[in-house]
Amino acid sequence: MTVGIVLVSHSPAMAAGLAELLSQLAPDAPVAVAAGTDDGRLGTSPDAVAHALTVADRGDGVVVLPDLGSAVLSVRVALEDFDTERFVLVDAPFVEGAVSATVTAGTGATLAEVVAAAVEARTVAKF
Repeated sequence: MTVGIVLVSHSPAMAAGLAELLSQLAPDAPVAVAAGTDDGRLGTSPDAVAHALTVADRGDGVVVLPDLGSAVLSVRVALEDFDTERFVLVDAPFVEGAVSATVTAGTGATLAEVVAAAVEARTVAKF
């Protein structure tokens, strides 16, 4: 089994591009996207987040990475119906955290290790 990753973004295009990158870096890690509103506008939806959580879940837990602060609200509403020990909202940079978390998940790491990898991405210098 593998820890899943959920990307929660206001922009479907941005989330899709990041998911495409992640699929190349760690093809075995399950990545799901919850992005945009039901009518195609920028925004987030708790229902879309809940659906993405079930899509990404392979039994070892799911790391949820939001792009902006208001996405956190959608995640928190969605998580009310999930086991928050297995579904973890992580405060990490969206792109760097997703890359670190997904690559780590692809190695078969535990949920705690994937969470730590996402959080640690905040301190990694780009140059």
